Amino acid sequence: MLFAPDTEESLNFVVALANTTPGSSRSGEDELATVEQLATLLTRFTYTGRIDHDEAELDEVRETRTLLRSVWGLDRDDAVEVVNRMLRDAKALPFLTRHDGLDWHMHATSPDAPLAERIRAEVALAFTDVIRMNEMSRLRICGADDCDGLVLDLSRNGSKRFCTVRCGNRMNMIAFRERKAGA
Repeated sequence: MLFAPDTEESLNFVVALANTTPGSSRSGEDELATVEQLATLLTRFTYTGRIDHDEAELDEVRETRTLLRSVWGLDRDDAVEVVNRMLRDAKALPFLTRHDGLDWHMHATSPDAPLAERIRAEVALAFTDVIRMNEMSRLRICGADDCDGLVLDLSRNGSKRFCTVRCGNRMNMIAFRERKAGA
């Protein structure tokens, strides 16, 4: 599956952000509980512009995490309503820009807008690509029985089932033991 680079970057950010929740994080705990943890997450992704590094911003990003996680599991038609609302709420005015060594890509809000608003607007733009290409099936929940991590399937054949190799290995081991016990 081939999306524009900024679409892939935004979708990968959603996965990283959403997979900080207790049910899907590696530690099993909320990995977005502190301002420092948010700052660490933002070092892995390019978010330029205003970043306040305070508790209010952390709370807004955590609310955004919940919203984005909910869109991930929607069907195409239901996702449209939420995505349109995110764009409207941000008063999004998409524009092309280059910065920080990145080639032309889309932004939809001012660099002075609050971080959570910029996240919602840019992810909404990414979701519009997914919806227009009829590829919502590429946005999945982990196939492991005990994990609710998000999975972005960019594979050619659309067969990715697990959020991490760890979940895949665990489920393969369970299936192997079940087959061995049945033999």
